[in-house]
Amino acid sequence: MQQNAITVQEVLTNAIHTIIKDKTISLMGCGRTDTGVHASQFFVHFDTEELKEDIEFITFKLNKVLPVDIAVKKLFAVDDKAHARFSATSRTYQYFIHQQKNPFKEKYSLLLERKLDFEKMNEAATLLCNFDDFTSFARLHSNAKTNLCKVYYAHFTEIENGLVFEIKANRFLRNMVRSVVGTLLHVGLNKITVEEFVDIINKKNRSEAGESVDARGLFLTKIEYPFI
Repeated sequence: MQQNAITVQEVLTNAIHTIIKDKTISLMGCGRTDTGVHASQFFVHFDTEELKEDIEFITFKLNKVLPVDIAVKKLFAVDDKAHARFSATSRTYQYFIHQQKNPFKEKYSLLLERKLDFEKMNEAATLLCNFDDFTSFARLHSNAKTNLCKVYYAHFTEIENGLVFEIKANRFLRNMVRSVVGTLLHVGLNKITVEEFVDIINKKNRSEAGESVDARGLFLTKIEYPFI
């Protein structure tokens, strides 16, 4: 919820209050994304008394009142102790880059027409799995209690007229993925070497890393739970 802007949480909460008619319902999401970041998969939990209507019908009605940029795919019951945020075991993000002007990708991908060293970027990306302190990619003055994360996978894949970066970890810091991608692009543009990329991580200093790429190309794509 934000005082100065409309958010997904606010719109979804209002829709649920309208359809389920329980004003006490409060939503807890699996995480918070930066402004402009998309989510193709996102989980929310809430507590309520026994629902009076069929879950599939409630889902149908929610999608009827929600705007075109928010869709509910499924409602299902979970254990009382299940938590959308704290029960998640991993999260996966993808960042899309197109290298040829395309008006249809403008809102969901970063245009970068310069030649990139694909192999060097992947060599550097793989090394992220060897570290656990990502202070160099953390947003300054954040209220995060720790900058420790476990990265399970990080890799660039070539797609038609572009590439997509995918990264999976147990948790992410605010702005982390966008600053990681920005720094890896410096490797691909031969502004820094793979060795210098490692030095940036070791220095634990945000000012050493590259600029954060635009939010438009970033998608939260998968969240994993032990009960799903």
